[in-house]
Order: sequence, then structure tokens, then C-alpha cells
Amino acid sequence: MRERLPIYLGIFGVMALSNAIVPVLPAFAGGPALQSAIYSAYFLGAFLTVIPGGLLSDRWGRIPVIRAGLLITVASGILILAERDPFLVLAARGLEGLGAGLFVASAMSWMNSRPDHEYISGEFMATLNLGLLLGLLGSGIIVQALGDGRAGILAFTLISIVPAALALFVREAAQGKGPTMVRPGLAGGAFWVYLSAVILVGATGAVTALYPAYTGRNPESLGIIIASMNLATIIAVIAASRLHLPPILTIRTASLLLAAAVLIVPFTPAGFTLVGALLGFIMIAQLAYLAGTNLSQGKVMGSYNAASYAGMTLLPFVSGVVAEMGGFLAAFALVACLVAFMAPVIGLSGDGHVPARVLRNP
Repeated sequence: MRERLPIYLGIFGVMALSNAIVPVLPAFAGGPALQSAIYSAYFLGAFLTVIPGGLLSDRWGRIPVIRAGLLITVASGILILAERDPFLVLAARGLEGLGAGLFVASAMSWMNSRPDHEYISGEFMATLNLGLLLGLLGSGIIVQALGDGRAGILAFTLISIVPAALALFVREAAQGKGPTMVRPGLAGGAFWVYLSAVILVGATGAVTALYPAYTGRNPESLGIIIASMNLATIIAVIAASRLHLPPILTIRTASLLLAAAVLIVPFTPAGFTLVGALLGFIMIAQLAYLAGTNLSQGKVMGSYNAASYAGMTLLPFVSGVVAEMGGFLAAFALVACLVAFMAPVIGLSGDGHVPARVLRNP
């Protein structure tokens, strides 16, 4: 637990700080274009460093890269608080993303290289989603209580100092390959898991981006509905990590159910709860599959996170264009079709075979 604590507190702090700025963007920039740029700069920075972060964790060790990511996160929070020029805040948000990319890739490499990786992945992903949830809601509550638009950023920057300090005392431990045995063709199938991250993770971003304009609900109502998706994901990742389900069959089944959930979203907010729960099962299955490849986990986790960030960038944009041209229902239908497409192709290996399951040591 001594080794896990800085990792769990770190992913909570990194995710909470990334979302803390969302409710108070007007306090940092005047126009919607610059506000959107400040919001997006984080994701660009993270996308740029998740693959290098994974590769560096393979070469230098995971703990040094984890430390670097956390220290950069704290520094970026301080810079965001100190700056009044929106363009400097934009640069600080980009720096925040760079730190997040380094931390997430190296921390997930640490996680997926452990013998108990499936159990740990549930706790890690639950803490990640809890950070996103509390960063969004907590920042709004803190700002409303104190009347200071930067108070939420300050609170979560201070929280991020704790794991950054604890990480200085964590030592690199030798990690085994884990309880999985490599099956021929399994590494080739990793491509389809990366593609599933683009489509299936990206689909959650698409429905989140489409829903506000489609429904016209007020911000408070939207916040509660979207928060229900994060809460459902937290519960699902804990459950999935303890059920030890076959990865490929789980992703395939959940993809079909997720396609149906996407089609339900325009008609009932309950669709968001279904989307969040299914995403939780999908992510745990993706991580379990990738832990069984014969690839270094730093490289694997860097690629997986890059695919997830790419999906969160591409699918909301594409679905927004379709909504503008053909209507919102057409956009939701397109996302559902892309999600359903993953069911027949997930698990295809380089030689065209589908590994039935990841074999486990007795």
C-alpha cells in the first residue's frame, strides 16, 4: 500500500486539477474561443507526452517518470494561479497536459506490469474517475462558497503536492510480467485494442459533447447527468476488476451494449449511466488484454493512452460536424455504428486469428 498510495493520490490529483478549471473558464479568458483553447491545451499536451512517457518509463524506470509528471503538474497549477494573461494560462494548461501524459503513461505501466494488475487496475481507474468527478463538482462548490474563481485551482494544486512529495520516497521495485502467458498473435491483436480505445472511449466524449446542445438543459442539470456517467464508471471498474472476465468477449459484448446505450442517450438521461458502466467494463478488459502482450508495458500504455486521447479529440469533432449537417439523431446514430463495428473486429491478431481468451497461470 505504501507504493500504491502516491500513485492513487497522484492520479486523483492530476485528474481533479485537469477538470477544476472547467466551471471557472470565464475567470481566465473572456471569449468562448480562447476559453475552448485553454480547455483543449491540456489534452494536446497529454497526447504529446503519453507515448514518450511510456518509452521513458521502460528505459529509465517508472518511478522517475512518475515523479517528473507530478512535479510538472504542481508547477503548472502554480503557474495557472499566478498568471493573469490568458495566453500564459493557455501555455500553463499545455504544460499541465505534458505532466499528465508523463504521469499517466508511467503509472499505468507500473500498474499493468504487476502480478495483480487486474485488481490494481480497478482501483486505479476508479480513483482516476473520482478525480475527474470531484474536480468538476468540487471546484464549482469551492468557488461558489469563497467567491474566488481561482479557489478551486488552488485547492487541487495543494492536493497534488501531497503525492508529489510522497513519490520522492518511493523506490523502483522489480516487477514480473504478471499472471498472464503470451499467446501467439496476441501482440498483433493489440492494434485492435488500440482502435477500440479510439472508438469506444471517444464515443463517451462524443455523446457528452452532443448532449448539451441537443437537449438545451441548464448547466446544473447537465453537470449532474454527466457526473452520473463518471459515478457509474467508478462502480463498474471496481466490479469488472474482481470478476476476471475474458477480455475479448467482454469488449465485444460491451461494444454491442454500448452502441445501444448511445442510441438511448437522446431519449433519456439514464443512457449516460449505461454508457459510464459499460465503459468501465471495457477499460478493464482492454487493460487486461494488453497486460498479456509480449510488449513492454511502457510502450503499450503510452500507445493506449494516446489512442484514448485521439478518440476524445476526433469523435466529438466528427459527430459535431455530422450533427450540424444532418441533425443530432444522425450524429448519435453514427457514433453507435462506429461502436458496434468494434464487436466483430476486436481481438483480430496479426495473422487474422482471434485469440479466444488470455491464458492465465494455474
